[in-house]
Amino acid sequence: MITVDFINYLKFEKHYSPHTITAYTKDLAQFDSFLKSGYEVSNANEISYKMVRTWIVNLFEQDVSARSVNRKLSTLKSYFKFLTKEGLINKDPMPKVQSPKTSKKLPVFVDPDSMKALFSEDVFSDDYEGIRDRLILEMFYMTGIRLSELINLKDSDIDIYQQNIKVLGKGNKERIIPISAGLIDLIKKYIEIRNKNIYLLEQNGYFYVTIKGKKVYEKLAYRIVNSYLGKVSTLQKKSPHVLRHTFATHMLNNGADLNAIKEILGHSNLAATQVYTHNTIEKLKNIYKQAHPRA
Repeated sequence: MITVDFINYLKFEKHYSPHTITAYTKDLAQFDSFLKSGYEVSNANEISYKMVRTWIVNLFEQDVSARSVNRKLSTLKSYFKFLTKEGLINKDPMPKVQSPKTSKKLPVFVDPDSMKALFSEDVFSDDYEGIRDRLILEMFYMTGIRLSELINLKDSDIDIYQQNIKVLGKGNKERIIPISAGLIDLIKKYIEIRNKNIYLLEQNGYFYVTIKGKKVYEKLAYRIVNSYLGKVSTLQKKSPHVLRHTFATHMLNNGADLNAIKEILGHSNLAATQVYTHNTIEKLKNIYKQAHPRA
C-alpha cells in the first residue's frame, strides 16, 4: 500500500523530517495490515470510508488515544489526497470520516524558580560535556528551538556579531532567532573548548558534537535534557519540547507580544501559539483566587 512516490512526495515536495516520514510509514503499514486481516482489498481504489471508520473503532478497542488516532487519520488524509491528485484513485474516502474529539491539554512547562536553579553553578561540570550540555539546555530555553533544529545547527548558522542563530525549521522554512549576550559568551566558551579538545571533528560543520567529534543525535540530546531537568523538576515529562513550552510561557507571562513569540517559534499560524495564553489565564485565575477576598 505504501508507495515510493508518496514517500518521495513527503520528502522532496513537503520537506517533512525523517521522523515525520517514519511516522507516516508506520501508520500506513498499520492500516494496510488491518485491511489485509479483515478485507479482501487488492488496491487503494477499493478502500471505503466505512473501512476507515472500522479501523478507528479497532484502534479505540486497543486503547489508542484520540490524539494518536487523529494523527493516523492525518496520515491517511495526506495519502489519499496524494493518490487523488495523481489520478490513482477515483474517489477520496476521507471526507466522510470524522475525526474524534480530543481534550485540549495545556502545554507543560517548568516554573521560573526551577529554571533558575537549573543554571546555578553547581549543576554542570566544567569539562567539555558539561559546558556543551549547559549550552544545549540554555539554547532550548532561551530560543524555543525544536530538538531537530538544534541538533542540525551548523557553525555557519551561529552569528556571534549579529547575536542571532539561523534555524531551518519545518518545511525547510528558515528563520532568524535573536540570542542574548550571555548565551553568546557561553557559545564562545563552548567553541573554544570543543576545538581544543575534539581532535576527530567530522568535516560536516555541525555545531553540537559528541566527545568523539560526531554530530549529537536526537536520543542523546533528549537524555541530556531529561537528566538535568530531573535534578530541578518533578514534572513527569522532561523533554526538549517541555523547554520549548517553557520558553513560550515565560515570554508570554513577562509581556512578550504573541506574534513575536509565533515568529520565534516558527509557527505557521497564530492558533498554534495561542495555546500558551491558556497558561497565562490559569496564572491569572490563581492570582485572583489568592488576592480577592470573595474569590
